[in-house]
Amino acid sequence: MKLFLTSSPCCPYPQKDGGIRYGYSRENGFLEELARGWEPDCQCLMICSDPDDFSRNDKMKEEFRGFFEISGIPVSGLTMCDRRNQKDLGRLLEESRMVILAGGHVPTQNKFFREIGLKAQISGFKGTVMGISAGTMNCAHTVYAQPELSGESTDPGYQRFLKGLGLTHLQILPHYQEVKDRLLDGRRLYEDITFEDSYGHTFYALVDGSYVLVQDGHQVLRGEGYRIRDGAVKRICVKDSQVEL
Repeated sequence: MKLFLTSSPCCPYPQKDGGIRYGYSRENGFLEELARGWEPDCQCLMICSDPDDFSRNDKMKEEFRGFFEISGIPVSGLTMCDRRNQKDLGRLLEESRMVILAGGHVPTQNKFFREIGLKAQISGFKGTVMGISAGTMNCAHTVYAQPELSGESTDPGYQRFLKGLGLTHLQILPHYQEVKDRLLDGRRLYEDITFEDSYGHTFYALVDGSYVLVQDGHQVLRGEGYRIRDGAVKRICVKDSQVEL
């Protein structure tokens, strides 16, 4: 399995008419690495974050179909797995060479993954898996479900550590450039919440455009990233560089 753990793998592509379309990012060699060894007739499967939000799921499927097109990566088809076809997951995985784990709300997606038994079914997958945001976070053996919605950080019943897919031991936090200064429930998301949760754990915070490539026993961070451990943060990699984790 070739595993991409991304924050956001997409970026704008300016068009000749002055418009903007979105495709896969070229930052830190992402598009080049994604296209390496690509099969032209590749069938892709996208697994949603909210199985009952059909409108959002259909929109996301079309968006990602466009990402492949604008990026020059041919696909024979892209299927979205949600509540409507979850019983077909085994067949869909067998037919696919790439699986995309969508972004969204981490606990909602985690629950859906457990309902469909994704951990067992994807463990023997031989193709490419790409996690995006929540999808990346849920790839871990133990997922750190960083509080996100109002009330989650103060809710004593909110579970911050969940069982994930077990594709990596890395606990990754996406969109660091966007949320590092965010306030949640009257507290600083990172300094007052995440740093406290990092005692006894190691989190890796990625900015959009950075990613971790997991392949052949190696886990390599490419692009700007930070390690959060025991209440402290340290930058461990910068743009256009890489470090093995």
